[in-house]
Amino acid sequence: MALHPLLSLLLLIAAVTSPSLATNSEGEALHSFRTHLSDPTNVLQSWDPTLVNPCTWFHVTCDNQNRVIRLDLGNSNISGPLGPELGRLKHLRYLELYRNNFDGKIPEALGNLENLVSLDLFGNKLEGEIPKSFAKLKKLRFLRLNNNRLTGSIPKELTTLPNLIVFDVSNNDLCGTIPIDGPFAHFPLQSYENNKKLNGPELQGLAPYDFGC
Repeated sequence: MALHPLLSLLLLIAAVTSPSLATNSEGEALHSFRTHLSDPTNVLQSWDPTLVNPCTWFHVTCDNQNRVIRLDLGNSNISGPLGPELGRLKHLRYLELYRNNFDGKIPEALGNLENLVSLDLFGNKLEGEIPKSFAKLKKLRFLRLNNNRLTGSIPKELTTLPNLIVFDVSNNDLCGTIPIDGPFAHFPLQSYENNKKLNGPELQGLAPYDFGC
């Protein structure tokens, strides 16, 4: 017997919005991320893509709807690139990847993590510019990118982040003017130290924004 069209529609909606499907997608994203990494101490050995969701994997935390909200891989001796697939973890609140050997550029796709509260990428070998897409992270409170190899200027777009209370880009190779608007009015100069091209009057916003770049 054929299903009533309305019933078919309701079943389709239920399937699409099912938390289990969401976590399967998140598990696929995390497993894709893992395939590009070197993990000499087998920190990620529990990341089994055949499981129904990643909530039983070590270093992954889920909420009560089995959605990934935290990834803790700090001090794990992992190396490799930060893949754009991390941007598919839509419910992620904490991304803790500090003190590893991640390299390459920070993907623009991380700007899709609109629930993110803390982004800790310090102590890696990341290169390139700070993504302007981070301006979409309106819930972000902690952004620590220090002790990498980042270049370019600090995106002015970040001055629109209303909840940012900690910002650290020290020990990189950034250039230009430090923003002075929004939350940047309150960050100490230690947040910017040891960037050789961030010096002189631009620290007080008295020079063109791209001065020294």
